Amino acid sequence: MIHSYGTFAPADFMVLVHGGAGAVHQDALARHMDGCMQAARIAGELLAAGGSAEDAAVRAVTTLEDDPVFNAGTGACLDEDGTLSLDAAIMEGGALRGGGVCALPPFKNPVAIARAAMDDGEHVLYAAEGAARFAMARGFTPASEEDMITAVARERFAAVRDRGELSGWAGGTVGAVVVVRGHVVAATSTGGKINKRKGRVGDSPILGAGTYADDAAGACSATGDGERFMRMCIAKSVIDQLTAGATPESAARDALATMVARVGGDGGLIVVDRTGRMGLARNTSTMTWGAMAEGWSEPRGGS
Repeated sequence: MIHSYGTFAPADFMVLVHGGAGAVHQDALARHMDGCMQAARIAGELLAAGGSAEDAAVRAVTTLEDDPVFNAGTGACLDEDGTLSLDAAIMEGGALRGGGVCALPPFKNPVAIARAAMDDGEHVLYAAEGAARFAMARGFTPASEEDMITAVARERFAAVRDRGELSGWAGGTVGAVVVVRGHVVAATSTGGKINKRKGRVGDSPILGAGTYADDAAGACSATGDGERFMRMCIAKSVIDQLTAGATPESAARDALATMVARVGGDGGLIVVDRTGRMGLARNTSTMTWGAMAEGWSEPRGGS
């Protein structure tokens, strides 16, 4: 079953974040929701002070990367070698510029490195050691695994490995979509799947799969079964539906339904359109989210 959320009234600026589609235990759900609303609040305050959509998207996602309850940055899940391998991307919808990193070794905020790649403009996507080399050339400092790998991540890795599973559902990918007076940005960051094969890259850093933005229509960030999202180019398909006149909510619902019908899979999507409307959809039991818009005194959120 696909669950979706109504579209709020248009606003001059809006930021919408997700904390990953999956099955967050009831005991932890409030903590996840608080993290999303805090990220939306911080990004919304930046926008209210005149900040750019790009800065707000990065601020929202770095806030979530720094929160160890999510599967991105600090606290991200571990690959088959018990190490961090991080993916992130950002895209802006004006000139359709984007930047991404994948299979990145420990750096505190992968989305900030993705932003540096977008601003540099030479290449869109950097991988593994090349991503680390680019990051250090731009002034980013590698982090120690001791600082970024949490006890919970180690426990989950051991549990999946000991069951003999190649890869376990992690959930907790984070993302943000932002619109400021018609200009849209999407950003996504993840640790991927637990016990994933070394070198595996999911949909999050792939423009059109997990992240996409176009000022002609809107922006989308995805969370869920990355292999299936890549096969469906799901984020771009949402934007194509917005272009055809769909609302953010219906575009997200229809994209998920099409994916399930064609290739199966689980996940969720957050979407804003160029007018400032938002929509969300998921076919998992939870997808925590938070939003902040012009004129709101407090962020709104849910699961």
